[in-house]
Amino acid sequence: MRSRIEKFALLGLGLLAGILLSLQFPAIADKASGSPLPIEDLRNFAEVFGRIKSDYVVPVSDKKLINLAINGMVSGLDPHSAYLDPAAYKDLQVGTQGEFGGLGIEVTMEDGLVKVISPIEDTPAYKAGIKPGDLIFKLDDMLVRGMTLNDAVARMRGKPGSKVTLTILRKRAPKPLIITLTRAVIHVKSVKFKMAQPGYAYVRITQFQEHTVQNLATALEDLSKKGQIKGLVLDLRNNPGGLLTAAVGVASAFLPHNSLVVYTEGRTPDAQMRLTANPDDYARTAGTPDYLNNLPSIFKRIPMVVLVNGGSASASEIVSGALQDDKRALIMGTQTFGKGSVQTILKLAGGAALKLTTARYYTPSGRSIQAKGIVPDIVVEDPSNSDGAFGLREADLEHHLLNDQTGSKTGKTGKPIMLPKVLPKPPVGKSGPVKFGAKNDYQLNQAITVLKGMSLMRGG
Repeated sequence: MRSRIEKFALLGLGLLAGILLSLQFPAIADKASGSPLPIEDLRNFAEVFGRIKSDYVVPVSDKKLINLAINGMVSGLDPHSAYLDPAAYKDLQVGTQGEFGGLGIEVTMEDGLVKVISPIEDTPAYKAGIKPGDLIFKLDDMLVRGMTLNDAVARMRGKPGSKVTLTILRKRAPKPLIITLTRAVIHVKSVKFKMAQPGYAYVRITQFQEHTVQNLATALEDLSKKGQIKGLVLDLRNNPGGLLTAAVGVASAFLPHNSLVVYTEGRTPDAQMRLTANPDDYARTAGTPDYLNNLPSIFKRIPMVVLVNGGSASASEIVSGALQDDKRALIMGTQTFGKGSVQTILKLAGGAALKLTTARYYTPSGRSIQAKGIVPDIVVEDPSNSDGAFGLREADLEHHLLNDQTGSKTGKTGKPIMLPKVLPKPPVGKSGPVKFGAKNDYQLNQAITVLKGMSLMRGG
């Protein structure tokens, strides 16, 4: 028996050595730090591998064990790094293009359960009343605990028209909620727009996708044809983020040419970036037209308010941080989520990929948003409880990356302005939270009030 375990242990060690060699790691030392590889820990890994192969109640394939080891290694780094098998990698690519099958929720993993960051507007999850902060602990009859995040997401996705039942724990709910959803092809409309009031334009970006900059340009051009525009509200509430290039492009629509939008710092040369309001930095691919080239110049000048909340994350924070630092717009709402890290997709053999946190990003003035978020210039709570926060922030996630500026002087100083809540709190009924952009949207109405005051001060 002992010799059998040793044989499997040697096999495990050989497999690990093969993995290290395939990744071009030196056999003796860690190239990055110059310290030797932990040989004793590698022996422990090999022995655990051998014990599972010989003693586990049912046979387990080498491939499964290696994939489990990779998943555990990556998921323990931070909430946003992940190993993507070929199917998960394909789903990620499809998702950034704005159409995929499923329920329509942005999720993460916490304490072995799936935690909702934000439902995507106009999707089955959004219409069913799924809220940020909800904990999903059963999918149909399967407990989530023990699944990887990719496994859970794969179970939530499926053939359009098929059903899945979620059992949810919600803060302050007296008992678990059981919600049955019908899967659908998720068409995420990235940009929505209208004239909220005569002279005051409203643009909502629900997610940053491949075509967001093009769609934003179309929206702004259309709005400019509807008469004089005195002010603009850019709504990024509950926008969970998306593509970095799209965020840079959206900020570029309102900032002077070549203004710094965001910069990143990491350990590799590729992780050191300075992205500006320049088509070279926001074009999806080489040769992509500059959709902002013919944008009416008025959008570089008119008063702006950006609406944010606790569900505004990542790319949303890049845009709001850049516009705040440039003093191009007032940021209004509640403190944002605080995801200030960059994930790079590294293609692996066999169609898999590694989504790895490779850098922190910083606003033009040098503020790190990681685990802190953007603090609005004007704090306005949402009395309808549509705020994506529900107490959930990046800083609450297990293994979150720390803010490297904690305790240092960063960004703006002084207390945010508090506006009085002059509207009565609407009753909570079956209709749920107020829809963003609706006539009874409290935060939007406050934003337009501020814009009217800014317009009067400018003599508009």
